[in-house]
Amino acid sequence: MANQASVQQQQSASVSGNPGTTRSESAMRPLIDVFETGEGITLQADMPGVSKEHLTLQVEGNTLTVEGRLEFAMDEHMEALYADVRSTVYRCSFVLSSELEGGRVEASLKDGVLTVRIPKRAELQPRRIEVKTA
Repeated sequence: MANQASVQQQQSASVSGNPGTTRSESAMRPLIDVFETGEGITLQADMPGVSKEHLTLQVEGNTLTVEGRLEFAMDEHMEALYADVRSTVYRCSFVLSSELEGGRVEASLKDGVLTVRIPKRAELQPRRIEVKTA
C-alpha cells in the first residue's frame, strides 16, 4: 500500500502475552475489518463472549497484540456435553507501519465488537490550509 498507513496481520502460532512469557495455547483468530481514514486506522474485531475484564491489548515496539478470553457462565447443575468452540481464547497481532502512533491507541468494546483506533502521526494527517485575501 504505497503512501498509505498499513497494518499487517502476523500469522504466528504463539504470542508473547506478558514480558518474558510465551503462550502456545490454541487460539481462535477473530474476524477483523480494517478501515483507513485521513486520521488513522480503525480495526473492528468480532469477539463475542469476551468481557472488558478478560480483554488485553498491548503495543510492544511496532506490534499490536489483541487477546480476549471467553467466559461461559453455566449453572452449577449444568454439564457441557458438546461445544462447537474448541478454544476459549481469541488472539491476533498486527505489525503497525511507521506512519501510525502506537502510543496513542484507543479501544472500546460494545456488543462483542472490539473497535481499535490507531491515529497517524500528526505530520502525516491531512490538514486544512486557510486561504487569506490580500
